[in-house]
Amino acid sequence: MKPVKFDYLPARDGAEAVRLLTEHGDEAKCIAGGQSLGPMLNLRLARPAVLVDLHRAEDLTGVEESRDAIVYGGAVRHADFEDGRVADAARGMLPFVASRIAYRAVRNRGTLGGSLSHADPAADWVCVMTGLGATYLLRGKKGVREVAAENFIQAAFMTELAPNEILAGVRVPKLSDSARWGYYKFCKKVGEFSQATGVVVVDPERGYCRVLVGALDSPPVPLEPVAEALAADGPDGAVAVLDAAVDTALGDYPQVNRQLYKVAVRRALAQIGATR
Repeated sequence: MKPVKFDYLPARDGAEAVRLLTEHGDEAKCIAGGQSLGPMLNLRLARPAVLVDLHRAEDLTGVEESRDAIVYGGAVRHADFEDGRVADAARGMLPFVASRIAYRAVRNRGTLGGSLSHADPAADWVCVMTGLGATYLLRGKKGVREVAAENFIQAAFMTELAPNEILAGVRVPKLSDSARWGYYKFCKKVGEFSQATGVVVVDPERGYCRVLVGALDSPPVPLEPVAEALAADGPDGAVAVLDAAVDTALGDYPQVNRQLYKVAVRRALAQIGATR
């Protein structure tokens, strides 16, 4: 099966992309790397009349670094993180995660903003950016507005993006020298989406601590009791309250699924020093 016919409109920059989306309304859809949208077009799950290509928009591929954060353009590719072509705000976490996204061919084309806009709850960047407390910069005809990562996804494949907006950038707070992180995902084989993901980020210098589970049928879910125990009592203290916290947060999930999430978080905690 092949896509239905559509008009292809490359955007020179973010402003032109917004103009084209505004002009064509609901008939238009953005494409950057195309690693998620391409198969949907071939299967005719997506049938846009107009495809606005963002990959030539140079202002969406830049990186701006300040004292406290780094802003990554929405069209920065996974391989740019993996290969160290862009600065890492998270002390090794971003290249570590990027290197484990699907296959190298996908990482060469897929983009940060494309993955987040697609909003598959099992996607790596969805989980990581929520764990890092990132802020998304959404550009529309009225300018740029900011949305916290945890508020961006409304449900699986549904986001805060308006029809004429693009995810122009992602602001990631810099982790301090004392920060630690853990990331673990269950996949049946390399290249598949995660069945259960655990994310741990603790930065004592900034007073920041977050533990969450991802790859659900909803946005990532924070485990606040585990984060509180981690901040107060360290990784082993977090493990001690983990099972009860997952059972409470994911009580509607079958026990076998909850067990996967528990193990994913436990292994993420082990990366920062848990011994249990």
